[in-house]
Amino acid sequence: MSSASKTMTLEQVWREYQHSLNAFLHSKVANEADVEDLQQEILIKTYQNLGEVHNQASVKAWLFQLANHTIIDFYRKRARARRDGKLQAEDLWFEQETRDVQQEFEQCLAPFIQALPKDSADLLNTVELEGVSQKQLAEQQNISYSTLKSRVQKGRSELRKLFEECCDLTLDKRGNVIDYQPRGKGCSGCSNK
Repeated sequence: MSSASKTMTLEQVWREYQHSLNAFLHSKVANEADVEDLQQEILIKTYQNLGEVHNQASVKAWLFQLANHTIIDFYRKRARARRDGKLQAEDLWFEQETRDVQQEFEQCLAPFIQALPKDSADLLNTVELEGVSQKQLAEQQNISYSTLKSRVQKGRSELRKLFEECCDLTLDKRGNVIDYQPRGKGCSGCSNK
């Protein structure tokens, strides 16, 4: 059993996140009975898989990713149950939602990069926004690839800290942002918020 499951029990996870989870479910599913069924299914999956979470800090992201996948499965099953078996537009909310969150978040990228120290900002601007490969940039700057990689990693770490000061991030298993909530501090890092 992992340290996360020892330090955070199912009851603690449910007590801390049930309200947010319920709001999330209601934002995706209109029928109250379906929401209750999904909540029970997520509770069971949480009980069965909480031991796989190795970092207590990632429990929230893991739980909401689990909820998101459960909702997607719900809509897919519902579509298969229909006579024609075809998905309807309202069944594809999750695809549009992912694109919208990514697009919103990407609009904040440039202002946050510009808030970094000049060296990090220039480096991330070139790699992340202009799309220049790290190997190519290392050759252009006449430095080793590993040195440049290390600098990019440092810049990304600084960038992540800026985002985390302004937003609560929910990440998937690959570290991609699947949801975010601005913190109430009046963060001015993103001109869109």
